[in-house]
Amino acid sequence: MSLYARRGVSAQKEEVHAATAHLDKGLFPKAFCKVYPDYLGHDDAWVNVMHADGAGTKSILAYLYWKETGDLSVWRGIAQDAIVMNLDDLLCAGIHDHIIFNSTIDRNKKLIPGEVLAEIIQGSQELFDTLRQLGVRIEYLGGETADVGDVVRTIAVNGTMAARWPKDKIVSNDRIAAGDVIIGLASFGQAQYETAYNSGIGSNGLTSARHDVLSKHYAQTYPMTFEPGLPDDVVYIGKYRLTDVVIDEGHSIGQLLLSPTRTYAPIMKVLLTEHFEKIHGLVHSSGGGQTKCMKFVPDGVKVMKDNLFETPYIFEIIKQCSGADWREMMQVFNMGCRLEIFCAEADAHHFIDCARSFGVDARVIGRVEADVKKSLHITHAGETIIFE
Repeated sequence: MSLYARRGVSAQKEEVHAATAHLDKGLFPKAFCKVYPDYLGHDDAWVNVMHADGAGTKSILAYLYWKETGDLSVWRGIAQDAIVMNLDDLLCAGIHDHIIFNSTIDRNKKLIPGEVLAEIIQGSQELFDTLRQLGVRIEYLGGETADVGDVVRTIAVNGTMAARWPKDKIVSNDRIAAGDVIIGLASFGQAQYETAYNSGIGSNGLTSARHDVLSKHYAQTYPMTFEPGLPDDVVYIGKYRLTDVVIDEGHSIGQLLLSPTRTYAPIMKVLLTEHFEKIHGLVHSSGGGQTKCMKFVPDGVKVMKDNLFETPYIFEIIKQCSGADWREMMQVFNMGCRLEIFCAEADAHHFIDCARSFGVDARVIGRVEADVKKSLHITHAGETIIFE
């Protein structure tokens, strides 16, 4: 059993999928978000989408960093994580504007004071203001903040996004087919619309990253940050403190692990407006990492990924600390590539050039081939891993 599973977490969410297996899949079963008929406007030419997600256990890292450094601003990154994990899922359905957002914050009031809530709420509005300047309009409609210390050990930061959208402008992923190439957009570096270097970590796999990289100091000093029933050999088994500096840029482990999740909204706003017809499919490589695409490609194809980005430093650190093999790393983390665009090879340059114009690296990372059985082949660091 993997370390990830022993910590009570599933990258593939098998039990969730089993529980929802018999629910209606919506108008476009392969779309990245569930798409409903237009219950709000009762217009057959429009659809409704509502989506919920959050920052996950990254909020625990923010708690630790804040307690060790006193830096309240780290909570603004958690606000961004909760928003972007919703927004970039909607982007993959083709939705890039006129969106509404409602936040849900559950806290243990004894540990999380009002000043933390203020940072999260103000950080949310700050991101919405920035996105509006880049042409992506999201209205912040408030939300629910609950003091539930009996349920939440520290804090959970989540949100819900909704939109009413033209039906003929939804990316359904039904056009993904053999012959397509896959354009990968980097999750690391510094985009023009970002204020600092981004490690690329996103908001998935942070339970693994936190316990694998950080030292027993955190188990002993902050017992409220982990499930007490976990065996000791999976709890904070790394060698680092959050303030340890590890790369030339002078970034600490904490800063790398807490890099706010990058949004691709400014890029996708342009691409979905100017090149919508050229987009065959979109996948946000979030939960499930590099294997996420398997849920959205059709049967009878083989997905080949043999040109991923060089592994960003944060994932190298996690791999070294955990001893995880490449298979587990690919299943848990985005590995430096968090958005995939499926398109004809002749159209690849449109997407690559646009991403790079915003300071985000992009490249053809793979292709789709016809095959009898659906599978994914990832070639990386001299090894080929097959998922079926």
